[in-house]
Amino acid sequence: MDNQLIASFRMLTRSTRWELQDKIDLQFNNRHSQGMVRIGDLFYMSSVELTGMPVRYDIPQDGYDRSPGRGIGHLFAFDIRGKLVKHTLFGDGDMYHPGGIDFDGEHLWVPVAEYRPHSESIVYKVDPMTMHAEEAFRVRDHVGGVVHDGRNGSLIGHSWGSRTFYEWNRAGNMLRAKDNASHFVDYQDGQYAGDGAMIVSGISEMANPVSGYAEPYELGGLALIDMNTLEALHEVPITEFSPLGHVITRNPVFLETAGRELRLYAVPDDERGSLLVYETRNLNPG
Repeated sequence: MDNQLIASFRMLTRSTRWELQDKIDLQFNNRHSQGMVRIGDLFYMSSVELTGMPVRYDIPQDGYDRSPGRGIGHLFAFDIRGKLVKHTLFGDGDMYHPGGIDFDGEHLWVPVAEYRPHSESIVYKVDPMTMHAEEAFRVRDHVGGVVHDGRNGSLIGHSWGSRTFYEWNRAGNMLRAKDNASHFVDYQDGQYAGDGAMIVSGISEMANPVSGYAEPYELGGLALIDMNTLEALHEVPITEFSPLGHVITRNPVFLETAGRELRLYAVPDDERGSLLVYETRNLNPG
């Protein structure tokens, strides 16, 4: 447990300065990346390859607002130079869209859902050494990300747009469901921070008159969540943008301490993206 991670996170404000330290071009097609963790010298990143976009229905059909689309789920492992080291595929029929992932010290937890709200998902546990994936349980909703609770091994997940939190035990029995009281950003990725708290990252797309409403403005955000109450303890906006103009918390994010500062890894751009490395400055003056 890294107590400094939580302490430093609580010192973030909307005026915190994030400085780009490195831009590492990935030496593989990262598709549309989703979640990321760092384990030792390797980064593990989930991603979806879309082969057919979902299409919105004029009138909802069977409780869905769009078609399922088609795709392939990926889990990539790469090193700090951006070189692909390991790779495996995920999915079962219409469930092909991986989400935010976490590591419990033994297994990676990877949700793979239909690419539409109020649908279905499979939660996999993955051996990071062999990349062998085992189905742990299924959920009758779209699960956009999971975070393990390091105190008891349970899993906290969230629905499409992170409007609902869920908690399951490792066998997939649902322990509770709770509405997300925060409407600041939609959470995309997350990680256990220790001491019964998790850090989540995400994005809110806003109508942008500057672009003639053709392209949204992307507001990023980070939040520290109490895993007992599932309420935000501390939230901050993020307004740093990638080379292709995406806010850096658009999808995969992993945070760690860098001395008394914070280091953030992100892969916000699709297809031939880059691992962006940011650090705070003067977070802990004196």
